[in-house]
Amino acid sequence: MIVGLFGINFLGFSPLYIPISGPHPNQRTPDSPTSLSPPFPSSSHSQTTSLSPMAAIARVSRKTLASFSSSAHPSTFHRTFAAEAAKAAAITPSPDRVKWDYRGQRRIIPLGQWLPKIAVDAYVAPNVVLAGQVTVCDGASVWPGSVLRGDLNKITVGFCSNVQERCVLHAAWSSPTGLPAETSIERFVTIGAYSLLRSCTIEPECIIGQHSILMEGSLVETHAILEAGSVVPPGRRIPTGELWAGNPARFVRTLTHEETLEIPKLAVAINDLSKEYFQEFLPYSTVYLEVEKFKKSLGISI
Repeated sequence: MIVGLFGINFLGFSPLYIPISGPHPNQRTPDSPTSLSPPFPSSSHSQTTSLSPMAAIARVSRKTLASFSSSAHPSTFHRTFAAEAAKAAAITPSPDRVKWDYRGQRRIIPLGQWLPKIAVDAYVAPNVVLAGQVTVCDGASVWPGSVLRGDLNKITVGFCSNVQERCVLHAAWSSPTGLPAETSIERFVTIGAYSLLRSCTIEPECIIGQHSILMEGSLVETHAILEAGSVVPPGRRIPTGELWAGNPARFVRTLTHEETLEIPKLAVAINDLSKEYFQEFLPYSTVYLEVEKFKKSLGISI
């Protein structure tokens, strides 16, 4: 009788047939006793006694597995099977699929009938968010990471004013103080980074320090300066020509004439710097140009 074993060729994954000659260990023969012979040699046999066929197969299998595990990486199976599965499950994109907008984050978000307005020579960074009733006037600049939410009321950034990095400008429906609820920034105003402005009015030629907070109905008059980290409570008025600081903001001193002259110069200097950034960006940044170039290199039609 011929007994065969179907195994696996671990390198090529093809069936492996191992023929074994001789009778089955449990098969009766005319010369064999009535009791069945054990599949493995007993412990009383000497080392020179030949092994049974099943024991020989087990020993060969153990050696094969040991040699394969030492020579090949365990992830070979996974990579091979994954590649075959990927070929079998290739997905053909639908012609009706909407193409991805490579501009990423939307800079202009219309809300209902309100559409943000940006002057031709105003610089607005690509990752800025303008939503709703927002107007950025000539020469103004809004720097990276800022959010101007005009979803409830108007927000205006005046001529040659600048809103620096990570600022948040918002406006409420109405002001409990009876003052205008819209957020208005007049000309030649500098808003420091990380500032929060909500339903406040800033008159021309003012400086708002970094990390400042201006609450509903607050008013900053002409030629006034707020130090960094100042908090202006609702309805508070900062008189003209004064320096205020603290939480809540308190009067520090009166500004000199030379200091008031430096306020618009700072706004003009930041405006000149924004022009250098403005020249580096197309209306929706240049990322899509790099994507188109990459697709052409791969032979993908645009």
